Amino acid sequence: MGSQAIEKNMEGAEVYHGAALCAEKAVELLAETNMPLGLLPLVDIEEVGYNRATGFVWLRQKKALTHTFKQIGRQVSYAAEVTAVVEDRKMKRMTGVKSKEMLIWVTLCDMYIDKDDPSKITFKTPTGLGRTFPVSAFGKDDDGKAKAPAAATAAAADGEAAVAK
Repeated sequence: MGSQAIEKNMEGAEVYHGAALCAEKAVELLAETNMPLGLLPLVDIEEVGYNRATGFVWLRQKKALTHTFKQIGRQVSYAAEVTAVVEDRKMKRMTGVKSKEMLIWVTLCDMYIDKDDPSKITFKTPTGLGRTFPVSAFGKDDDGKAKAPAAATAAAADGEAAVAK
């Protein structure tokens, strides 16, 4: 389903290829939409696309990835293809993102930072159930400054090394 949506939104979209450039653009996108910079710790990103007219975004990586956000003790699975519609402080109609709750993987479809309390981020499932966590759990380092996720930094270094060869 994500691939069909990508094809539909490809016209007029900004499309980037290569690990280093894609890692940089993914972080830029998060910053532009006022989302935590560590929210998408994707590795080996091959393509990033953003259709500003529709707000549709996609990220393609070589293979699916499971990441543990240590501050909240949650595992999140990112498919090889992740899509969403972005707005300021929101990602809606997401595909390719799941969170592990107890023993089952739960699909996430929306996430947003509440305007009344910008220190909290809420994740919603297609059934309407949601969970709220501190924004600081997604990409803040010890001195309180947001930074690129380590995975994106490593991917950028790999991309630069590949270009240099």
